[in-house]
Amino acid sequence: MNDNSTQQSEEIEALFAIYGTEWHRENDIENSYYIQITPDVQLSVTLNSDYPSTKPPTYQLLAPKLKKEQKLCIAKEFDEIYKINFGGPVLFQWIEKLKEIVNEDVEEQVESKVEEEVMNPVSSEKPHNYNIIHGPVIKDRKSIFQGHACQIYNNQELREALDLIIAAKKISQATHNIIAYRITLSNGALLQDCDDDGENQAGGRLLHLLQILDVANTLVVVSRWYGGIQLGPDRFRHINNAARQVLLQAGFISKKT
Repeated sequence: MNDNSTQQSEEIEALFAIYGTEWHRENDIENSYYIQITPDVQLSVTLNSDYPSTKPPTYQLLAPKLKKEQKLCIAKEFDEIYKINFGGPVLFQWIEKLKEIVNEDVEEQVESKVEEEVMNPVSSEKPHNYNIIHGPVIKDRKSIFQGHACQIYNNQELREALDLIIAAKKISQATHNIIAYRITLSNGALLQDCDDDGENQAGGRLLHLLQILDVANTLVVVSRWYGGIQLGPDRFRHINNAARQVLLQAGFISKKT
């Protein structure tokens, strides 16, 4: 019971750090929170006393414009996430999965509209799908770390993918977004670089990790939300761990690496 309460408090604190003003506390219901995914989609959750040890949180999806099939898909995905993470927190994964499903629907609607506008051939060009993966959250003394990764094959894709990642509100509000990438060009040349974004030496260490793992055609961004307590060298361990976890989740490295 106490362990559940502690885990709930830590999870909620992390979500406030990640989503900021997007994450709200329900004033009328104890241990209840909500987040507005889009103007038409809202996820409300209530943390019961058995969560996360033995039961998932209860949730309500307010999405009148979503189809029944989409809502069933969301319920199935939530259930699968809970089973995989049984006994641990799942709210972040639920929120990101819901965003993914809703955004896919929006993209399909936009693409459909573009296809109808055949009089303007330029508008029929579809944006590249970078399939950006967002890794699990790491928390230490109120600082939050999270990795993001995708595959890229040239400078243009690097710029576009980086813009997409940083454009996300929660990521743009991070204290630091440490960047590293490695690209094998068509002529065999290796293009690689990094950016500390104010976290001294972090970019070079992140690039060194990619070199050790022999990862190519990959962009990794590690976001850090500073919690007010200095972590010393531990911050580098968390940055590399966040990068390694998102690379593993994306399938860019194996567990044996």
